[in-house]
Amino acid sequence: MASIANRRSVMVLYSDPVSPISHAVRIVLAEKDINVEVNFIEDNNPPEELVELNPYNSLLTLIDRELVLYEAQIIMEYLDERFPHPPLMPVDPVARSTNRQLRYRVMRDLYELIDDLESDNEIAAANARKSMRDNLTAIAPVFDQKPFFMSDEYSLIDCCMAPLLWRLNIYGIKLPSSAKSLVQYSERLFARGAFKESLSDKEKVMYV
Repeated sequence: MASIANRRSVMVLYSDPVSPISHAVRIVLAEKDINVEVNFIEDNNPPEELVELNPYNSLLTLIDRELVLYEAQIIMEYLDERFPHPPLMPVDPVARSTNRQLRYRVMRDLYELIDDLESDNEIAAANARKSMRDNLTAIAPVFDQKPFFMSDEYSLIDCCMAPLLWRLNIYGIKLPSSAKSLVQYSERLFARGAFKESLSDKEKVMYV
């Protein structure tokens, strides 16, 4: 495995062009201005090299010389530690743990709805749309106090939130007027140069 990875002199990311969690990793790469070769793989047809490197046959995979990572949160934290500027995690241990916990909740409460949102089962999709809308509306007041997710500084949580918010229209989710602060938060995320740079061609046309 190491010999295959060592053939690469430049960091490589294998990414789905429309997956929200793959998008989150690409946002981190763009925020850090990392020199990386992004290989978009479609139709769940990974190259032979990737099959050999990733024992779980999942698509999202980062190769940095001899290192191979294939879990999004591990990849994002590795990138933040490997390339510390600009920092996307707090320095204080308590704040770092809080950041991890909040990302866990975003993944558990929001990202786990994606399969149903994209399902052909209309009942499951409708239930997921309601859950997503209700969850987002419930956290909207957080953004009345801070410009980013419970923080004055942009962090990995915001990298995870941005792909979901960018896709609300294609998921058929319309936020109520009471979520105005969340909409404004979304606009701040989308205005960032790194966010625009992170978009695949297919993602560029998602937001209307």
